[in-house]
Amino acid sequence: MAATMLVSAVPAGLRSAPLASCSGRSGISSLGYRSLGAPRYTKRGGPIRCEGVREKVDKATKKEITKEEILQNQETNQSEKQSVFGSVPSSGSFYPRPEVERRPETGEKNLGSIFAFDGAAPETINGRLAMVGIFWAAIAEKMSGLTVFDQLYTQGTGLVFYLALVPLIAYASIVPMLNGESTDARSFGPFTARAERWNGRLAMIGFLSLLLTENFIHAPVFTSFF
Repeated sequence: MAATMLVSAVPAGLRSAPLASCSGRSGISSLGYRSLGAPRYTKRGGPIRCEGVREKVDKATKKEITKEEILQNQETNQSEKQSVFGSVPSSGSFYPRPEVERRPETGEKNLGSIFAFDGAAPETINGRLAMVGIFWAAIAEKMSGLTVFDQLYTQGTGLVFYLALVPLIAYASIVPMLNGESTDARSFGPFTARAERWNGRLAMIGFLSLLLTENFIHAPVFTSFF
């Protein structure tokens, strides 16, 4: 009788929705309504895993970069025909390497390759750290009235956050590259790899300028001028 009352209390739309089972190590099953847009859960030899979320994110943000596209850009893009120092890229050289060899999609997928002078990792990681750093400096200087140097080495709190942040950003940047995915493979609206590179370059220049300026004036820039 109780079971009949419980079923009748469920709205008809939900009773007719297709169900997907969810299982964990404990063997207890739960149900998810696929028609409501909820992710589907399955058991793959152990803990509960959610299927569908990663696929939806990839569909919205990821594009495949093929070897043919890289070779075509390598042949037509003038910036790929020589480095900023005027050297012509050659296969197997230390610097500069052809685009097809240095890209994570088609080049060697190891730390030595992505951390090379012309690899994908150095500029990406340094740019992201600089963007976070200059944003943090603006807020922290307004709140504490201390320069970046004082926050890092005199007070010490900033150094703790810095040492915790560097490996997190580095790890989050390296893993996709080792899996054969460059930053150009992801975009969402205005958030593109090109925009990130230019913002990162400006942030690196800005953060270095901030350190040099505060070294000369011995005062926090964001408190003194803003």
